[in-house]
Amino acid sequence: MSGFWADKHVVVTGGNGFLGSTVVRQLAEEGPRRVTCPTSSEFDLRRLDDVEAMFESLEPDLVIHLAARVGGIGANMARPGDLYIDNLLMGTYVIDVARRRGTPKTVVLGTICSYPKFTPVPFNEDSLWTGYPEETNAPYGIAKLAQLTQIRANREQFGQSAIYLLPTNLYGPGDKFNPAVSHVIPALIKKAVDAKESGSDHIDVWGTGSASREFLYVDDAAAAILLAAQRYDDAAPVNLGTNEEMPIRDLVTLICELVGFDGEVRWDTSKPDGQPRRRVDPSRPRPLSGSRRWSTSARAYDGPSTGMSRTARKPRPAPSEARAIRGSPFGAVRSVRHTGPARLRSTQSTLARAALSISSSSGAMMTGGQ
Repeated sequence: MSGFWADKHVVVTGGNGFLGSTVVRQLAEEGPRRVTCPTSSEFDLRRLDDVEAMFESLEPDLVIHLAARVGGIGANMARPGDLYIDNLLMGTYVIDVARRRGTPKTVVLGTICSYPKFTPVPFNEDSLWTGYPEETNAPYGIAKLAQLTQIRANREQFGQSAIYLLPTNLYGPGDKFNPAVSHVIPALIKKAVDAKESGSDHIDVWGTGSASREFLYVDDAAAAILLAAQRYDDAAPVNLGTNEEMPIRDLVTLICELVGFDGEVRWDTSKPDGQPRRRVDPSRPRPLSGSRRWSTSARAYDGPSTGMSRTARKPRPAPSEARAIRGSPFGAVRSVRHTGPARLRSTQSTLARAALSISSSSGAMMTGGQ
């Protein structure tokens, strides 16, 4: 536990979601005075009066803004206007009301989708303003990037303490398998599982398989967010990632092997790949490098064990104080250490097994882009 958290009331928007529930679970272990996860039915963050009411009612000492409307490449293509305006309004209102009410600190999560389509790899934060994002990601990515501009402007004019973090593609138990919002890893897992169970001789996958993605385990991302909340206070945005990438074609092969699907993979090249490559440079957050849980060289979270030490294959019980701290309903790998040249493959293998153990959704999935 850290004394930093002891007297704080922390509000986590999106605290019941995939990343948010993991942040809340880890936050509970730090012993804050109070943690609250307001729901969209309680406060619609797209409405200024609701955001003002939330701050007035809860009076937070720290806000971790994770609420977002997200989806994979299919959702980005189908609902670009919704993704743009919803994310723009939520972030704008949360940051502005936090400033006006004098909230001591605000943590805002950006997205790797904000980077230009052809960014030099690995992505450095200074490249954010050098070009236009990949077209299917642009509405969401630009809406989130506007929040970085707002944070910088508010810090300069008003002295607002707010930070902006850029995680790469997240994965892990509790990820979404709904076809409307799923990202590449759960989408591929569900495709392979469905094909195997139905006896299908093939699966259809969007794109060519040539695009690559970097993946960050959700527990690692949550730990990095909490460390940044505690130790980082600067206008510069910060990447959260592993500095490793995997071609989608290799990821498909790996997942098919793990689930035991030996049929044909049919690439639908009429569909987009999304951004050609994604891998971030995670070396910026020097103030955090002294922590045993933070490494600036190759990963965001460096836990004490030497591998995926334990995977819980049964539902994770919610904390007793469900109103104040709402846990994830899914099992999780408890600690992570990425070591050796095969660490990405090992990490993906553990993910696939864990995700398969919790998946009960049905329906076709679209992959790529995200």
